Amino acid sequence: MLSRTADSLYWIARYMERAENLARILQVTDRLSLMPSSADGAGNEWHSTIVVSDCEEGFYKKYNDATPEHVISYLAFDPDNPSSIRCCIESARRNARSVRTALTTEQWESLNATWLDLPSWKESRMRGSGLHKFLDWVKDRSLLFHGGTVATMLRRDSYHFMQLGTFIERGDNTARILDVKYHVLLPDHAEVGGGIDYYQWASILRAVSGYRSYHVLYKEGIRPWLIADFLIMREEMPRSLLSCTGMIKVCLDQLAEEYGQRHESHRMAGQRYSQLRFGKVADVFSQGLHDFLTQYVEQNNRLGAEISRSYLM
Repeated sequence: MLSRTADSLYWIARYMERAENLARILQVTDRLSLMPSSADGAGNEWHSTIVVSDCEEGFYKKYNDATPEHVISYLAFDPDNPSSIRCCIESARRNARSVRTALTTEQWESLNATWLDLPSWKESRMRGSGLHKFLDWVKDRSLLFHGGTVATMLRRDSYHFMQLGTFIERGDNTARILDVKYHVLLPDHAEVGGGIDYYQWASILRAVSGYRSYHVLYKEGIRPWLIADFLIMREEMPRSLLSCTGMIKVCLDQLAEEYGQRHESHRMAGQRYSQLRFGKVADVFSQGLHDFLTQYVEQNNRLGAEISRSYLM
């Protein structure tokens, strides 16, 4: 496969995953902002959303305050923000056009229909139920595209490149959600692991569609350290760091088998998977949760860059 084709497939998956993740973050932030507890706190839910989406620098060049209207506009519709939902869908569709023959009919039709339907969602309607309907639509379209990928693509290099993009992006997002929500929403007077508001922690689980799954695995109720264990160390959870890292390793191993060659990215992925697979959440807290998650994001970025050097250039 041409590296140019592999690069387009990789980024199609990343852009669609990023659009879905932004929709999840915005939906949870909107719910948090409506809670009575936010009124006597720092009122930083919308600022935390800008931080978790890694758009802080660009946002504050354009706006002075992180108001709901400004954040929703910037993260959902702003053409000047390359990570906005609109730009992610546009970029995914543009890449898809360039590699149309590498996609199945179901993938292309799903992605193209999403792009054609996007203009019907007007920014002026993004209030209350209108916002949630839009965000639900984004999640549904992303899930439809990823479902078409899993259900219709041949298990060859094209499929593995798309899965790589999906799980690199998903792992990055899970780490950011856990890190920023853990520290930004933590009241100044509270200790980590102390009496944190129940609904704030439940919002973290809902952001990754893990609320019910969490209660299946843990019977003690919602506890900050158990949420960290759930989103870091539990491979059963498809959005956990361990699960995403494991899938990256599997995809790279499949590519090594197809191409008959291994690269530095394979060593990095195997090392990161082993560290998570045989690690303990107690070790994470002894290191410091913020330091651990920051390190994960940095390593994830380095792995993505190494994958690009190995296959996509």
